[in-house]
Order: sequence, then C-alpha cells, then structure tokens
Amino acid sequence: MQALRYVSPSLVQVIEPAAALRNRPDAAASWTTEALFGEVVRLFEIKGDWAWVQLKADGYVGYMHAAALSTDVTPATHHVAALGTILYPAADMKTPPSGSLSMTAQLAVQEMVGSFARLTDGRYVPAQHIATRGTCATDHVAIARRFLGAPYQWGGKTRGGLDCSGLVQVALAACGHAAPRDSDMQSAELGRAVDVTGDLAHTQAGDFIFWKGHVGIVSGPDALLHANAYHMAVVEEPLRATVARIAAAGSSVTAIRRLSP
Repeated sequence: MQALRYVSPSLVQVIEPAAALRNRPDAAASWTTEALFGEVVRLFEIKGDWAWVQLKADGYVGYMHAAALSTDVTPATHHVAALGTILYPAADMKTPPSGSLSMTAQLAVQEMVGSFARLTDGRYVPAQHIATRGTCATDHVAIARRFLGAPYQWGGKTRGGLDCSGLVQVALAACGHAAPRDSDMQSAELGRAVDVTGDLAHTQAGDFIFWKGHVGIVSGPDALLHANAYHMAVVEEPLRATVARIAAAGSSVTAIRRLSP
C-alpha cells in the first residue's frame, strides 16, 4: 500500500552539547540515544517544542527538543578527539565556560588562535583536544578504556553517561568505523563472527561479546570492558567471571564478533 503523504526532510544541526532522542514527544520518555554537538540530522516535522528527526549517522528516528537544532548547517572540519573539551567565549581558559563537549562531537573551526581553535559560532576550544576530520584513532579498546568510571546511562553516548552499545558506537566512531546503535544490530553487522558457542578460548583483544541486550569489548587476556547496569558504570573486569555472573542471571553469550583487518 502506498503512503498517502511523503515528507521531504530538511537538514538541521545539533547546537547543544548533546541532545536526547526519545520515542515520543515527552520529556518523561526514556532516551533511545543521543545526538552530539555538530551532528547533522534530518528534520521531518516540528510540533510545538518537539522535532521529529532521523539521525543521519545511524538512521535512528525519534523526537528531540527543537531548541537543540539549527537550520544553519556548517560542515565539520574537526572533531573532539579527547574524552571531552570545554567551550569558552574567548581564547582564555580563565573565562567562564559556556559548555562542554564529549568525544566525537563535530566542530567547524574557522581559525587557530594560539593554543585555541575558534569555531564558526565564535566560541573557542583548546586545540589540543581536537583533530581534523578524517584523522582517526586506531585502537577502539584504548578509546573505550578512556571512559572507565563514566556512569551508566540508558541511551547515553557521552562521558557524562552512556550505555553498552553507546560505548561501542562511540569507540568505533573515534576510529573511523560506522556502527549501528543497538547491540542486536551490532551483533548482526559488526565485523565477522568468530564463534557463536561462547567458547572464550577464541577471543582476543578488540573482540565484541554479545548477550541478549548487552555487549562488551574484550580488552585483554580474560578482561572485559563494558558499560553495564550491574556496576552502573563503565568498568573493566575479568571476562570469565563476568560471563559466569551473567549466566547465573539467566543470559548466555550469543555471539562473538571481530572487526575485519
């Protein structure tokens, strides 16, 4: 059956440090994911305070506060390569900050001013915290490890809070790899299957281990790095003990996947 009406989206850009996406236009609704500063999204409709959008990066659809979006879309020249950075109104670290950004936030830099980068919106970030677009990290385990201690936040993707699949998506994005947002999609699409029986002898650093609704990153011999609700934080803990603990709670490993060389 054909649709009665088609809506052609317009491109808009996130201007808040992070903007939560929800499955309904309600501030009490749970987050499904976050869009970070500078991210381009497709705007379909605005009703009241809410915008119905699709994230261009991973295709997620939902509702976002319209005030978090701008119709002025400026192509990114850089991204935040550090765990996070601070936005300043001047090229002076003693000025009161106007916000903070998390890793992979997209930036449009107009010029370098000493040790600061001046953005096209007139604000500044420390130049040490950013990298030119296309310059990527090479070790997603090392990137994920930088989030150790960050609180667990359902739907989150920043150092202020993130969930298991958000940690994987951000770590891979920092390394130039696009990844789906949810763990079930990651289990089906990331790299190649190494072993589906849960035989941990086949794992190596960088592998992804999946359970129903959960994903972790093998970070070393008998080590697992993951954002999880058990600790309500990003932690690194013994792999086999973690697998046993999750199994005792009724969930077994469903897949082990590895990025292609």
